Amino acid sequence: MTDRTGGTRRTVITAAALAEPAASLSGYTIGVTADRRRDELANLLESRGARVVLAPALRIVPIADDAELRAATRACLDTPPDIVLVNTGIGMRGWLEAAEGWGLAEPLRAVLSQAYLVARGPKARAAIRSAGLHDQWSPEGESYEEVVDHLRARGIAGLTVAMQLHGESQPEYTEALEQAGARVIEVPVYRWAPPTDPAPLHRLVDLITARLVDAVTFTAAPAVQALLRAAGPSSDAVLEALRSDVLTACVGPVTAAPLRRHNVPVVAPSRARLSALVRTIVDELPKRAVSLEVAGHALTLRGHAAIVDGELRPLAPAPMAVLRALAATPGRVLSRAALLHALPRGADEHAVEMAVARLRAGLSAPGVIQTVVKRGYRLPV
Repeated sequence: MTDRTGGTRRTVITAAALAEPAASLSGYTIGVTADRRRDELANLLESRGARVVLAPALRIVPIADDAELRAATRACLDTPPDIVLVNTGIGMRGWLEAAEGWGLAEPLRAVLSQAYLVARGPKARAAIRSAGLHDQWSPEGESYEEVVDHLRARGIAGLTVAMQLHGESQPEYTEALEQAGARVIEVPVYRWAPPTDPAPLHRLVDLITARLVDAVTFTAAPAVQALLRAAGPSSDAVLEALRSDVLTACVGPVTAAPLRRHNVPVVAPSRARLSALVRTIVDELPKRAVSLEVAGHALTLRGHAAIVDGELRPLAPAPMAVLRALAATPGRVLSRAALLHALPRGADEHAVEMAVARLRAGLSAPGVIQTVVKRGYRLPV
């Protein structure tokens, strides 16, 4: 796990500072599964106060020397496509760069200039235009479904469609185009591979199942399956956490699709942008916070912190786990044995007492954690 949190995150954040946009995600821990743009996304989240866990699920491997890409390029030259679907900017640029290395860049560019070019998003459009080409249409929602519907409406029976793949084959969309009468040439410009170091991803699996992250972000659909593969026997536990306690945030509908097939609720911005993804998280996470009035104090629980009378106070996992257990049934006395179940595995009842002591010190709010002699602890309300 790469935890980009610095020591300053442990300091108390005052009510005035907490009201600023830069602290809108303070107290929350967010997992980032992206690889190529992980630093950009992490910086956006950290600029709003979040603690970020970097755990790339996949990495992009260019396949400029791959026989399949060269064969697909030759197929496009031999039978110029009527329609070309450009899915990603990096894919379009990689295709042209590979063709340049084979001495085929100009013939390929000439073929593309005669085709009906569909750019699935703004980055694909930018790559098309930087190559001196002109795109004819883009889907408003940047989804494959919109592309298929648009092409069907245009009529594609007997036409050739070249589809630049988004890291891996998308058979459902290829089949939909073929069923509408098109001949499809799949163009594999790059492929997904496991991360060079799998340890951060396995650590993220543990954090998700233990509910020690508040949200997980996905920027590519294959990352979802990569996370579940890394989870192995724990994949059901990961899905259960994502369905209940851990917010799942995706950059767009294509990325969200495999999660929705697993019945995981997903939040996604209307436009597939990292900045919009962060704004969506800023809107959604605070809605999940638990707020209580306890012993005359206003108490709000965020991921790894409590807001006490307007001031955010970060807490270690064990004290935070005790606070969450007590806040789930305010006023009810929970025994040490009951609280033991909320702590990380391997703890004993002495660890409960230590966690309660650290919780009281961290909250600095007398009376919030009440001891009931010979019975346990509670939040008095």
